[in-house]
Amino acid sequence: MTDLKILFLETRPPFLLLTTILVSLGAAVAYSQGFFNPLFFILTLTGVLLAHVSVNVLNDYFDYKSGLDSEIVNSGRKTPFSGGSGLLTSKLISPETTFKMGMASFISGLAIGLYFIYLKGLLLLPIIAVAAVSAVFYTNYFAKHCLGEFIAGLNFGPLMVLGTYIIQAGYFNILKPLAASIAPGILTANLLLLNQFPDAEADEKVGRRHLVILLGRRKASKLYTALTTVSYISIILFVISKLMPLTALASLATVPFAYKACSVTLKHYNSLNKLTEALKQNVIMVLVTQALLVVSYLL
Repeated sequence: MTDLKILFLETRPPFLLLTTILVSLGAAVAYSQGFFNPLFFILTLTGVLLAHVSVNVLNDYFDYKSGLDSEIVNSGRKTPFSGGSGLLTSKLISPETTFKMGMASFISGLAIGLYFIYLKGLLLLPIIAVAAVSAVFYTNYFAKHCLGEFIAGLNFGPLMVLGTYIIQAGYFNILKPLAASIAPGILTANLLLLNQFPDAEADEKVGRRHLVILLGRRKASKLYTALTTVSYISIILFVISKLMPLTALASLATVPFAYKACSVTLKHYNSLNKLTEALKQNVIMVLVTQALLVVSYLL
């Protein structure tokens, strides 16, 4: 592989689709209220993607340095959805290059965030500050103190959607973008929760603490199912309360994927081979549900 291709793969591009959809959701809510600045949208998406890249790359770096990725590879429990990029353990990229790439992405994304604080005012500061702290301290602090799922849901939900909305529309009606962000936030936290099932033993060996380790796989599978159910219920309740449009009910079309993921997880939480199907169905459910929410606001 060429150096550029390796650097591109190190960003973990499939995971960046989630960011693109969530920034689009915040912009779509603003658009539904008559606000949309194409330049601001492109700049926001660039900044948030850079921040997400920094999280992915720095997480890969710290997991490699801690020995976690090697532990997962040696145990044979790596899946397409968990266990890192595999580029460091395969010696295709050096740890030094990975760290520099992660920090460069972080600084570039933060610079765009600071520009929007200057442009839109200090009320954006808490959102940018929490996102920045999350990016830097996720692997070495939050993931070790049972806060990883919460931090993921907060950033890839309320902060991302609300921040994008504020950049587009100011503070016109922030209850509506906040309502739109709840289900995505829960689904993203749940995405991380399920992706941690295969890595639980390896994570514990290197000092990580997350809900799968804390609860055990059986109880965690029930929590995953409960949170999935709550995410759909929240959409229905916000539509009833008119904080989300009626068209948002189209997102319920992904219930069959959710049912498949939940049923497999509840029955086969200890089987890596069976769980891989649940991981796949979960990713489809999360991305398509959020994409349908974007479309619902555009309509």
